[in-house]
Amino acid sequence: MRLDKLVSMIGFTRSEAKKLIVSGRVKAEGTTLRDPGANVKEDIDIEIGGEVFSVKKHIHVMIHKPAGVLTATEDGKGAKTVADFLPEVFLKRGIGPVGRLDKDVTGLVLMTTDGQLAHRLISPRWEVTKRYRAKVEGRLDDACVSAFRNGIAFKDFTAKPAELEILSAEDHESTCLVYVTEGKFHQVKRMLQAVGHPVIHLHREKIAMIELDENLSEGQWRELTQSEIRELYVLTEMNENG
Repeated sequence: MRLDKLVSMIGFTRSEAKKLIVSGRVKAEGTTLRDPGANVKEDIDIEIGGEVFSVKKHIHVMIHKPAGVLTATEDGKGAKTVADFLPEVFLKRGIGPVGRLDKDVTGLVLMTTDGQLAHRLISPRWEVTKRYRAKVEGRLDDACVSAFRNGIAFKDFTAKPAELEILSAEDHESTCLVYVTEGKFHQVKRMLQAVGHPVIHLHREKIAMIELDENLSEGQWRELTQSEIRELYVLTEMNENG
């Protein structure tokens, strides 16, 4: 990879990267390089003005999304988005969300710079399971569980069979886990509404094998571990290094 391209992946523009290199402020693997077109390895440490940066081919993070925040990288009306929680350098790398959560829904949002990985994780073909915790009105019962397992028909689509696990059930309120492999608009809310139990609060806990880190408060984020990244690439039958 060209040295100037690698430096730009840290967050500099290509012209800024070239100026830094030509001025002798960039070291790759301990050696000062002044040629912006020099061929260097990917995933190496770059030193710029004495500060060391670790360059990664792709960035993958999880965010604990609060209510009232859009699952997007920007909003024309100035609303707060999940991207507002991340460093500017990640945004310059083109990081984006994997799928969407409604504005009022809380919980796990994955973001990645690997567009192909994001596409596969939301594609119906790969049937990636998402787990939600829902608080709903009224008492859930076995009839609701059966309805979810049979799939629920709407005017615009028929939801695939899903799992509904009742955690608690009272006359005024119930708590449950919902497992779906789709991500249609308002799907979980609509499915629960269809069986007579409007959602009070909805929270996404898990996507595939990636579970929201319990140490993350709302608005906090962390990069995925190498183990978590590897599992996502294995699941989607992709080459992590390719």
